[in-house]
Amino acid sequence: MWFRRASTGRLAAVSAATGLVLALTAVAAAGPWESGRRTAERARAAALDRGPGRAPDAAHRLAPYVLEPLGAPAEEGQEAAGRSGGRRGAATIPVPTRQGLTDALGPLLEDPDLGPDSSAAVIDATTGDLLYGARESVRTTPASTVKIATAAAVLEVLGPQYRIPTTVVAGAKPGRIVLVGGGDPTLTARGGGDDESAPASLRTLARNTARALKGADAAGSGGNGGSGGAPKVTLAYDTSRFTGPSLHPIGVNDNIARVTALMADQGRVDPKTTGHAPRVADPAASAARTFADLLREEGVEVDGEPRPGRAPVGGEGRLAEVRSQPLSTLVEHMLLHSDNDVAEALARHTALASGRPGSFEGAGDAVEAALRGAGVDLDGAVIADGSGLDRADDVSAGFLASVLALAADPGRPGLRPVLTGLPVAGFSGTLRNRFGDDEEKAAGRASQAAGLVRAKTGTLTGVNTLAGTVVDADGRLLAFAFMTRGTTDPVGAQAALDRLASALANCGCRLAA
Repeated sequence: MWFRRASTGRLAAVSAATGLVLALTAVAAAGPWESGRRTAERARAAALDRGPGRAPDAAHRLAPYVLEPLGAPAEEGQEAAGRSGGRRGAATIPVPTRQGLTDALGPLLEDPDLGPDSSAAVIDATTGDLLYGARESVRTTPASTVKIATAAAVLEVLGPQYRIPTTVVAGAKPGRIVLVGGGDPTLTARGGGDDESAPASLRTLARNTARALKGADAAGSGGNGGSGGAPKVTLAYDTSRFTGPSLHPIGVNDNIARVTALMADQGRVDPKTTGHAPRVADPAASAARTFADLLREEGVEVDGEPRPGRAPVGGEGRLAEVRSQPLSTLVEHMLLHSDNDVAEALARHTALASGRPGSFEGAGDAVEAALRGAGVDLDGAVIADGSGLDRADDVSAGFLASVLALAADPGRPGLRPVLTGLPVAGFSGTLRNRFGDDEEKAAGRASQAAGLVRAKTGTLTGVNTLAGTVVDADGRLLAFAFMTRGTTDPVGAQAALDRLASALANCGCRLAA
């Protein structure tokens, strides 16, 4: 079966819980917010589960289990699951049967809210085997779940510790400097510290550039040629790292800025906004103007308006540089918040790292090639963009579930941010307000699947998808993808998808095949 990956070398004898916990140990420091988020989820799960008729000790038992299979600490006095064999070995964690999964999921897939075109795939994260499929090889529009493929591909080719540079270099003519966009979609003009755990700061870059220019002036080697006055420069900006059309195929849209190698605060008209918000027409020019203003604040005289230009060949004469947070953090942010700007930039970095053009076409080809090289059967998948906004994206449920299973492979710890970045049902990101009926939410109680399901959502008009991981009632880690197209009620479709994932979380599904 094409879902089993011979290249991963994974042993079926390793339990799902053990394998993932051991793998997550390698990326425990993927982001300082991650451990804090887990702590908050655990506390909230305990608080939500306490209610009329519920004993406090029952709530205490539930809270650790919410995230324990995904790497949270075990109860005090107990060995963490997965260390020295954990509390339960592989032999005692049974694999769901196809018949059991069919009985649990089949009726839910018939929900009319899912529309006429739905599909599903469930894969055992330990073995890579397909456990259940319903039209699992039929390709359809993934919407934002394609970000899972983008995340896995960029981590595969660049690694989780890679940081994206933004640089200022001396120009070819005296007194000219060039701001070189490296393709960092999280570059901000709002911060100004030197904390490497924070997004790269345009203000910090201006301060360090001014310091370098003043030092060159004092040495008589640049700026005003040692005249003792304020350094005087002209500013150009280089966006050549990304090529091809900058406007996404969906056109001008508050969901995404033009895709360019230089932008600050994602090109938002109001830098303080988040989520969907109006964007400037030319993010690169806007960022360059902001940088010029910041240089002036630092005592550098910038003559005229910044103009497009190219840095001298060879990369000589670097004056200052800032770098993004590690790629692991960018991936987690992208998945948690479904950030389209980050997704498109990371897809282009995948292309650049593999020798392809940093364009929409080059990015799509590179993501496909990276996953194919990692052992994923694309089964005809077409990746048209990195974000999933393009309806030309065409992948199957089996493909998405396979990528998630790949990310759970203990032999590929560099891919773990694909899993740790997934929103948690009922707690974070795009799943914060899902997985609970109206009565449960009104009463402040958690859904039975809250904390157990980690998944990426996907939503376009008529398209609703959900793909992620879940620990079933027996403790087995499963990767799943549920996709539907032709829906007319997005709220109803989302609720139906949530019920499918909840069924996996609450079912051992071990009926005889």
